Amino acid sequence: MTTTDGWLTSLTADRDRVGRESTANRVAEALRHRIIEGELVPGTRLSEEGICAALGVSRNTLREAFRLLSHERLLEHVFNRGVFVRSPSPTDVRELYRFRRILEPAALRLAARGPVDLGALRAAVDEGVSSAREADWPGVGTANIHFHQRLGQLTDSARMDETMTQLLAELRLVFHAMADPHAFHQPYLPRNQHLLHLLEEGRFAEAEESLLEYLDVAERQLLDAMSG
Repeated sequence: MTTTDGWLTSLTADRDRVGRESTANRVAEALRHRIIEGELVPGTRLSEEGICAALGVSRNTLREAFRLLSHERLLEHVFNRGVFVRSPSPTDVRELYRFRRILEPAALRLAARGPVDLGALRAAVDEGVSSAREADWPGVGTANIHFHQRLGQLTDSARMDETMTQLLAELRLVFHAMADPHAFHQPYLPRNQHLLHLLEEGRFAEAEESLLEYLDVAERQLLDAMSG
């Protein structure tokens, strides 16, 4: 096993849960989590033998999980070569950000209707600050993904949470296109802090406007990097 297969070792932590459930959905969830956390990167070939051994599942179950994740545009099957973590295209980036402009501002508008617990958002910001302090810029990227997950969770909707998780897993694959994680991720930490500050003060309309500008900037940066 190569050092790049550390994600496979960590996958064994999900074995008991997957074993109890024994479903393709749980296997897909475990692999999706590794993508969100940045452990599985675009171009990684997924070994059926290794994953089945790590999770204690059958090849049929794993192949169904692969199909689910392929439908989410996270994996792709290459004929005569196997299953790989997908590399998103510029078209994917445009579609992702178009969808984000629908979902995330809607989450803020729903949150504005009543009392909202911002504790999870604060924890995601603190996670980013801690990672930045250690110069762990990929970790700052992971914290940013967590921040936007928590933003979606302000709706208290399981469907929204599921949709945001799938969308942000694909987005995490896009982040790997950035040659300099420090230059890309660092500016978004103060942006997240500013969004949190606006929400804490109940300034939801301003937060929505700030978020939309934030998404515009991020999309341009990613597309520029992918065309360079």
